[in-house]
Amino acid sequence: MKRSVFRIISAASAVAAATALLTACAGDVPLDPAPEANNPACAEVTVRLPEQVAGLDKRHTNAQATGAWGDTAAVQLVCGIEPSGPTTDTCATVNGVDWIIDESAAPIYRFEAYGREPGLAVYIDSEVVSGTDAVLDLGAVARQLPQTRQCTSVADSFDLK
Repeated sequence: MKRSVFRIISAASAVAAATALLTACAGDVPLDPAPEANNPACAEVTVRLPEQVAGLDKRHTNAQATGAWGDTAAVQLVCGIEPSGPTTDTCATVNGVDWIIDESAAPIYRFEAYGREPGLAVYIDSEVVSGTDAVLDLGAVARQLPQTRQCTSVADSFDLK
């Protein structure tokens, strides 16, 4: 009987140790803060970051005003970037937020909440997650930032729930 209890305790300890080790291996996602990361508006964004984006769990980051989701950090958010001026990049409106889409580094796409200050960028690995799903989940935090301008030519407009 004592051996059975000892084996159960030993097995439970081994599982707990393995779980702690795997959690420690995940660690913080290393990101660089944007120049305006200390802007109070970015603090409003940071405190509202969702626990999941496009079905991916939130990860801890090592930089102010940033967020990451997924085991491979397939979705990354950076608040405090220099907002883009007029551009010929594709613009899509999702639930009232204009997003300009930079496809130049595909399959990593950069979505910028256009006309918001300070600027907000979301980087998405399209081989892991849908960009539309990600910006849909992050629209509420983007709306925390004041809107100073809008896209003049919108390629697509979505009103999704």
